[in-house]
Amino acid sequence: MAELNSLNSEQRKAAQTIEGPVLILAGAGTGKTNTITHRVAYMVDQGISPENILAVTFTNKAAREMNQRVSKLIPHPPEREDGKPQKATVCTFHSLCVRILRGHIEKLGYKRNFVIYSESEQLGVVKKILSAITGKDVKADARELHSLLSRIKNAGPSGSGKVFGSEEAVAMADHIRGRYDTALKAANAVDFDDLLVLTLRLFKEYPAVLEECRARYQYVTVDEYQDTNATQYELMYLLAKEHRNVCVVGDDDQSIYGWRGAEISNILDMEKDFPEMEVIRLEQNYRSTGVILDAANAVIKNNPRRRPKKLWSVKGRGDFIGVQPFEDEEKEAEAIVGEIEFNRMTKRISWKDHAILFRTNIQARPLETALRKAEVRYVLIGGQSFFDRREIRDFLAIMKVMVNPNDDASLLRIANVPARGLSDVTMERLLNASQERSGSVWQAMNNDLVIHEFQPRTRKSIEAFVELVEGFRMPLKNERLSLAAWADGLMDSINYEAELKKGEKNPENAENRMRNLRELIHTMDDRGELLLPANRLVKFLDDIALDAEREEEKEEKSDAVTLITTHSCKGLEYPHVFLVGVEEGLLPHSRSAVEDTLDEERRLFYVAITRAMQTLTITYCLNRHKYGQLIPCQPSSFLKEIPEELCEDMIDSEPVGVDEGKGMFDAMRAMLE
Repeated sequence: MAELNSLNSEQRKAAQTIEGPVLILAGAGTGKTNTITHRVAYMVDQGISPENILAVTFTNKAAREMNQRVSKLIPHPPEREDGKPQKATVCTFHSLCVRILRGHIEKLGYKRNFVIYSESEQLGVVKKILSAITGKDVKADARELHSLLSRIKNAGPSGSGKVFGSEEAVAMADHIRGRYDTALKAANAVDFDDLLVLTLRLFKEYPAVLEECRARYQYVTVDEYQDTNATQYELMYLLAKEHRNVCVVGDDDQSIYGWRGAEISNILDMEKDFPEMEVIRLEQNYRSTGVILDAANAVIKNNPRRRPKKLWSVKGRGDFIGVQPFEDEEKEAEAIVGEIEFNRMTKRISWKDHAILFRTNIQARPLETALRKAEVRYVLIGGQSFFDRREIRDFLAIMKVMVNPNDDASLLRIANVPARGLSDVTMERLLNASQERSGSVWQAMNNDLVIHEFQPRTRKSIEAFVELVEGFRMPLKNERLSLAAWADGLMDSINYEAELKKGEKNPENAENRMRNLRELIHTMDDRGELLLPANRLVKFLDDIALDAEREEEKEEKSDAVTLITTHSCKGLEYPHVFLVGVEEGLLPHSRSAVEDTLDEERRLFYVAITRAMQTLTITYCLNRHKYGQLIPCQPSSFLKEIPEELCEDMIDSEPVGVDEGKGMFDAMRAMLE
């Protein structure tokens, strides 16, 4: 296969080893995506049907990129009997599980048109349970319990995964888990963790479903394997246990998600379940300079339990790493922004080529202030998502009710939006009636005995709402229906635009919100043309529930400095990186001593270092404002692990020479012309 000539020797070996279990240890920036896509293409070239190939990634963005690359390598895939091209399945764990559950979830007592609750909807369920079971004297943090519920599920059926949290909080989460699961099932809803847990249940309780999946997916590849949790590992193991054709790709040195259930032991102990496994190391880095990689190697070797590897590059030594202390976080921010503007004005380096990395979100505040003051465009990755905006959440809730009126969380959100005589008191009475009858709020609204207890005016409001929902659900059976036109008609019929204008003092803001909504509505017909409208609507909602990265992708394309946390930056790269606040208590975080996660904090530092392509600047503060006071800080112990000969002061204290100064002015003059 000629295309393999573009790979280095280890990449080529990884691409051609397609039978039996394989672990590809792919260090940061070593071209793993390129290797995986060539591996898929090589399988097809060797006569393996694309439909027998499964590649699992961790983000929809990664899945889309891999699909695009595979399509380029296999422009003319083999065809099925009906003439349609055969395609490999490239998706996330959660997307794979949605596919399986859509076909078989009825075996577990759910309907096939189940909805996937967003994080805010899940949180709403937790809050309702707490309000019902805790007295006024009992204070429980709904967000903490919601997070713990997720970790408990991710720990796997045997509870082999770690669950961080106080004993009291973990006990409370265990206590409410049954009620939480029951509340979701009553609304025919699942959360993201259920997608994995219920699929695992299907595999164990219904062997025929597992056999069907094994027959389909005879060659399994899992990317970012170091991020798998106990449940994901078990899903992978059950799928690959018989045919043994499994390839896991990852880097234990980049395992930084232990706090959300990722098990580093999955990649360290693979040989326990697959003793015949072949290990292939990718160590040639295509991203960073020699100096940056030497620093990364020197840091990570201090972790005692890891698979040894050493990154190297042919890109040359490059610049030294800038290390600089500052009096406080405001001085730190001002200096970094000054350096970015200096690079732009004198070296013609775009804003988008710069990234500022930090350990916690609160560190972004002084950076944003300094960037605004200097009128530097920036994007904060992880800010409010497009899909978290009020108008979008309202619309999605309405769509979920159209798919499944028994979805209590969505129905309760939009029953009185816009106001239609269904007050909070009315909805609370309906909710209580539904709980007494072990049904949904929608069923209570359709129950004559329940409705009869309300005043005539309220009864008419309930009946009008039921009529509205049923009236717009009916057209979804029409094969020729345009979902966009249907949704436009629905939003016009409830006069949602007037509702937005009423809630916004600034008419321009209301107009922007409505524009956001129209843009989303007009994408509804872009998916699954051959599906019935109701199924297209389900797919539309599934895609949104599973894909939280679209807004970030839009933002990444503009010319703007990137502000991003060290956890969010994995998988990304930037020519010029500023890693700020590298202090004891921040990186490593103060919790690491209590939770025994110092090794993971070091991996986080390693990940941050290896994002840099050309230059890396590390800064820390001697003092930091906290609760209105200036608190002394200590530089991170990790800084001592970087060899001194790789570092230099960030700001040159020597005066600029005549020739250098003239060059700077010439560059600035050129920018202004």
